[in-house]
Formats: sequence, structure tokens, C-alpha cells
Amino acid sequence: MTHQQTAHTAPVEAWDAIADRYDKHVAPGEADVAAAGLRLAGLRPGDTFLDVAAGTGGLSLPAARLGATVLATDWSPEMIDRFTARAAAEGLDAEGRVMDCHELDLPDGGYDVTGSQFGVMLVPDQAQALREMVRVTKPGGRVLVTAYGDPGEFEALHFFISAVQAVVPGFEGPAEDEPLLEFQVADPDVLRQRLTDAGLTAVTVDTSHRERVAVRTGRQLWDWALGGNPVPGALVADLTDRQRDDVIGVLDGMVRERSDSTGTAVLTAPLNIGVGTKPAHSKE
Repeated sequence: MTHQQTAHTAPVEAWDAIADRYDKHVAPGEADVAAAGLRLAGLRPGDTFLDVAAGTGGLSLPAARLGATVLATDWSPEMIDRFTARAAAEGLDAEGRVMDCHELDLPDGGYDVTGSQFGVMLVPDQAQALREMVRVTKPGGRVLVTAYGDPGEFEALHFFISAVQAVVPGFEGPAEDEPLLEFQVADPDVLRQRLTDAGLTAVTVDTSHRERVAVRTGRQLWDWALGGNPVPGALVADLTDRQRDDVIGVLDGMVRERSDSTGTAVLTAPLNIGVGTKPAHSKE
């Protein structure tokens, strides 16, 4: 098998399968997170920006709107197709290319800022992906990685698991002895060390921001959960259609209980936003 086939816990087809849901229900809500990360990374109009494991553009579309020249890469063709369509519709200076984050088909030192938002946090060989991100960044340029913090404070995840357990009492959720990859850098010190080990200096990890997921119905929360990555869908793959409807009904009640006067429930999750600089004397 190729490196690409073995390097991900879910095959490319699984990511292709959720691309439409991701594009409609997940990426549009990531704009505030993207703005925070791009600000911390010091992105300026005219900069060249590379988005690694970009999905449908939750980070790269905001970067292009700020005036950067953007290349978005993802190993899922369906994700890139949707990114390309959105960029074209807005007339942005942005291109999408299918590419494996472990082996970026790009020359050394080409980008002012290289970033990944909820992307390389999910890959098992994260160290290799981070080295690649550093390699393709210009000396003196910055690398940005945004990932989830403490899973214990991830409200949308707990709503989702609790709703499934209400319908299927034996449902255990993710195995506790095998933490989900999306939380592998939930400890900010671990993210700081991995960015440093990848060759970056002046590494900072900002923990002051939170993701905000705004939903009005249980169906919206269900679509958000299943659209973010293939793991939730795999966890509930054995549910019957009736059980899925019942879970969505339970989520409806949970959302109503949390809702404000506008009927909107906002669920938050802690974030680690890591930024480091590639040494100016770095040899390509």
C-alpha cells in the first residue's frame, strides 16, 4: 500500500463522502476561528498563503478575503472541488490542489504563511506533516496550526454522545484508551513542543479563543457533527434509521434547553492556536 493509503485513519473516500456536509454545515462557521489564527500569524494583504488539509476552505477562504494569494491543499478531491467553486464565486485569488499533507508536492520556501485549521490535528503522522509545512515556508515566514484543546470542555461532542446514549444505552462512544486523533495536541505544551521539534522558533500557543457552534435545531447539530470528520459517522454507522431520527429528536430537546431568546444555542470548545517562525537562516 502507498504511504497515502496508510497514513490516515479514514480513507480518502470517507472524506469525499462528507465534503458536501462539511461545506454546508462546518466550514462557514469557522470564519471567526480563522480570523483569530490569521491575525496571530500576522497575515498581510499580498502575502502568499498555503492551507494544508484545508477541507473546503474554512481557513483559506478567509485568508484570500484578506488579500492573500492562496493555495488550498487537501487529499480529498471533493473537498477541493467545493473550495474551488466557492473561491471562483467570490472572485478570490485562490487555487485548490489535491495533495497529501505528508508529502506536499511543492518546492521549498515558497510561502509567507503556511497554516492548518482543524486539519493536521487529525493525521497520525503529525510530525511529518508539520515538517512539510515548515519546509515549504519561506525563511522568516510563519506556520499556523489551530487545533482543539481539552476534550472535556468540547460541548458539541458531549451533546452528540449523550444524545446517542439516550437512544442506545450501551453506546460507549470513542474508546478511552485510544484518544481521538483530533485531541492529540489538546495539551498546549504538546502542540508547542511539536511545532518546536518541526524546526520553528518563537513558538506561541494562544489558548484564549473558543470555537462557537451556533445551532437552532438538533438536525443542524447532527449535520455539524457528522460533517466535521468521518469519525462521528463511523461511531453511529450501525444505528437504524429510526434510532438516528430518535437521536436527532433528543438533540432537538437539548438545543432548545440551551437556546437563547433568539432560539439559537451556542456550544463552545477550547482551542489551541499555535504560531511559530521559520528561522531566517534556515537552509532549504
